[in-house]
Amino acid sequence: MMSSRQILASTRYLRRTHIFFPLRSLMDATKKIEDVESVDVHAAKDLLSSGHRYLDVRTTEEFNKSHVDNSMNVPYLFKTQEGRVKNPEFLTQVSSICKKDDHIVVGCNSGGRSLNACVDLLNAGYERVKNMAGGYSAWVENGLAGSEKPVEEMKPSCKFRP
Repeated sequence: MMSSRQILASTRYLRRTHIFFPLRSLMDATKKIEDVESVDVHAAKDLLSSGHRYLDVRTTEEFNKSHVDNSMNVPYLFKTQEGRVKNPEFLTQVSSICKKDDHIVVGCNSGGRSLNACVDLLNAGYERVKNMAGGYSAWVENGLAGSEKPVEEMKPSCKFRP
């Protein structure tokens, strides 16, 4: 029979090795913005040319006005009367068109939404995601849009704010 001292020592050991440490390692595994790899638009273009997929996380309205060729659109945020609201189905919608081992470049208008989308994707198990720094605005400003529209005409069309 174990003494109360042995039981207490055993309980402390179990807490330290089997309960608290796994939780700590899970918390350490949570990805943050600092963990996202960002690439500039020229590197993104090269990646897309080599087979990476482009996930545009702007609103459908922004996407329909102009977008990177062969891109997929899953909005990360929606505009509502209350303001910006995160798409509650974002990860489900992405999982219906992308596999977790796909190489994905994520972009938005200026890089903010896509950065946050990358964090969510990394935490959901997508390992090969990169943020396109500067977003679609930088894509347009660097002459990569391939549109006949003037740059100044395209830039306002990709703005998220009403």
